Amino acid sequence: MTDDVQTEHRLTLPEVIDALVADGLVDAEEGARFKQERRYHKGDTHPIIVVAEQHWKSLQPPHRTLDLESLTQWLAKWCGLPYLHVDPLKINFAAVTEVMSIAYATRFRILPVEVRANEVVIATAEPYQRAWEAELQPILRKDIARVISNPEDIARFQVEFYNLAKSVKSAMSKGDIAGGASNFEQLVEMGRANKQFDANDHHIVTIVDWLWQYAFEQRASDIHIEPRREIGIVRFRIDGVLHQVYQIPMTVLKAMTSRIKILGRMDVIEKRRPQDGRIKTRTPDGLEVELRLSTLPTAFGEKLVMRIFDPDVLVRDFSELGFAADESDAWHAMAGRPNGIILVTGPTGSGKTVTL
Repeated sequence: MTDDVQTEHRLTLPEVIDALVADGLVDAEEGARFKQERRYHKGDTHPIIVVAEQHWKSLQPPHRTLDLESLTQWLAKWCGLPYLHVDPLKINFAAVTEVMSIAYATRFRILPVEVRANEVVIATAEPYQRAWEAELQPILRKDIARVISNPEDIARFQVEFYNLAKSVKSAMSKGDIAGGASNFEQLVEMGRANKQFDANDHHIVTIVDWLWQYAFEQRASDIHIEPRREIGIVRFRIDGVLHQVYQIPMTVLKAMTSRIKILGRMDVIEKRRPQDGRIKTRTPDGLEVELRLSTLPTAFGEKLVMRIFDPDVLVRDFSELGFAADESDAWHAMAGRPNGIILVTGPTGSGKTVTL
């Protein structure tokens, strides 16, 4: 790669097209025609997003569609930087949002993704825009490791991480959820009066709503909110495996639990015995989802587990559930007998309720 390519600049569409043609991924004639169409050169959209929208097939075997993720991986290889798929489950949002302001991150289209002892990992989709690195390194007093990530993921998680961190900080600093009886008395009174939270408590509402929507997007079957001695833990069960999502201050966690209990028509005052409840909400796509709630007293407070039920799964036929023809026949034969018992057993998340 020549030195002029490596000078400080943002990627351009012709530059990306020429590189794809040079690497044998895109036809030269098609690339030339595409560069001449002025409508694709307008706006502030990242070049690889523009290319991904064309749904071109790679000229290299196995001729897969050049989607945004594969183009991001190609970009990383082309510029010689590591590729990173941004997985929110593995990112400590509280730590990474302390590295820089959202305004700074948005300005340079970057996203801090990991803070290590002597290094900060920062994701970018602009490999030749590096002015920010020289500005940031003396302030952080740590080395900066750049990685290439999907530009749409960077833009999305800039908003999500910083908004969530802001809500948690605001809730802590403004005393909306300061520990003590007065806070919970207020929440109890709201629950008894069946009132919505007022503006002073909107940070907790934001955190709870974001938690649910994020769980739906991640295909989680359960949400665990677990109090510990000094910090609260939020975990998702995805494909049968529990993943720690975030660590949240205990005062925030207690207010979240109270908020959810109120929505589930549970007794907010009672914390010494298990309780059950349910909430109906909607996914980002507008589909109705039911949450079944269960609380359990622990040494450090109430643990809350939310099981997510998608009503759509209740209308699946036997073939969609994975039953082979002979298994379906055997099931119907057993279910048609006038007496007897059928046991449906299995570990958590194995599909017992869906099958029944």
